[in-house]
Amino acid sequence: MSVWRYANPVEFMRLSGRVLPVLSALAAVSLAAGLVWGFFFTPDDYQQGSTVKIIYLHVPAALMAINAWIMMLVASLIWFIRRHHVSALAARAAAPVGATFTLVALATGAIWGQPMWGTWWAWDPRLTSFLILFVFYLGYIALWEAVEDSEKAADLTAALCMVGSVFALLSRYAVLFWNQGLHQGASLSLDKEENVADVFYQPLLLSIAGFVLLFVVLVLIRTRTEIRLRRAAALDQRGTARA
Repeated sequence: MSVWRYANPVEFMRLSGRVLPVLSALAAVSLAAGLVWGFFFTPDDYQQGSTVKIIYLHVPAALMAINAWIMMLVASLIWFIRRHHVSALAARAAAPVGATFTLVALATGAIWGQPMWGTWWAWDPRLTSFLILFVFYLGYIALWEAVEDSEKAADLTAALCMVGSVFALLSRYAVLFWNQGLHQGASLSLDKEENVADVFYQPLLLSIAGFVLLFVVLVLIRTRTEIRLRRAAALDQRGTARA
């Protein structure tokens, strides 16, 4: 069975309708368990105190802010190569979700950084690249709204997505590129010595799983909405032409 069959809007609507209830339940359980465990059942850090618990919002949001743009990039490439409308609509659907995650990451990062750095904002490489990424999200959303021709809008936004991917990668690896930044290294790594302590690590993984599932659920819902809007517009045009 080819995966491309789900690029057909009818097949996509059928599959997404089946999996959404399950994914929604898993997202709710994972988020609730991870956040409750992290905020109420983990100790304060010996240096950062209770402030460290914002990690359960900041790290998953930052991770999804970057990965949402990467998902948009993949969907845009599929649109360029195979011209599947569902992929273009999925990229469009993911943009507001990714922008929200980016905003949450910036806000929680400022709250976390203020007591650690003594300032709400610093022009640190990772912070700056994240801010630029947020601007790209806004530009992507605005470009979809500004161009009336849907295929032309998909082409232009796909090109913009490719350019913005540079900043998505910079946001992920800025600490490695510029060691002089204030931002700490990765909280999760293949190197166990760089990970947070186990007492924080396990609920953090659960929170990340919840954010990933939440992202998938929201993108599926928004993509289904985009497909319905596209169908409604097509029916309206047909009705106008007949009249």
